[in-house]
Amino acid sequence: MASRRFFVGGNWKMNGNKGSLGELIATLNNASLHEQTDVVCAAPSIYLDFARSSLDPRIAVAAQNCYKVAQGAFTGEISPAMIKDCGADWVVLGHSERRHVFGESDELIGQKVAHALQSGLGVIACIGEKLEERESGTTEEVVCAQTQVIAENVMDWEKVVLAYEPVWAIGTGRTATPEQAQEVHEKLRAWIRANISDEVADSLRIIYGGRVGIEDIPKPLYLL
Repeated sequence: MASRRFFVGGNWKMNGNKGSLGELIATLNNASLHEQTDVVCAAPSIYLDFARSSLDPRIAVAAQNCYKVAQGAFTGEISPAMIKDCGADWVVLGHSERRHVFGESDELIGQKVAHALQSGLGVIACIGEKLEERESGTTEEVVCAQTQVIAENVMDWEKVVLAYEPVWAIGTGRTATPEQAQEVHEKLRAWIRANISDEVADSLRIIYGGRVGIEDIPKPLYLL
């Protein structure tokens, strides 16, 4: 089995200002980080340059979204080229809030993934089911369909991290148990093995992207 580096990401969402984020950054800069762990902070787009110039180089910076083309009349959007110009190396795409609050389709997310990768960014690609989908027993069907569209737009899997984020465990106070997350991770890795390759199935990092409590952290959940 291929060796997989741990990956820990923090999504700051639409929170903070230079003062509060500066305090967070100072804490992160003084943290003891495991050398075999990739740590990535997803900052609001307006603070990408601030985050990159202030964070220790050991910590990578991600944008929380990008568009599917390099430039043009797309008010409010940012391109992978702009993200890279700020010194960031990653982008989060397909987050549940982009899907369900802003109505982004699987097709659009796939197009964004393709352009981000072609532009040299690493992609944290998010998938996950809503509560009614879990309760109706269609979790596997939903997340595999989302993964299929992402896979159709990936040429180099080394630059992709797949984040399973159950929608019902984001901003609701509910937390998926390690067992629930592990179960979906196993099904995703099996789907990848059957539909892409053994090599990608063994090497791809699949992380949990929902809410966690401190009591949930001990197990090495990030890589399964």
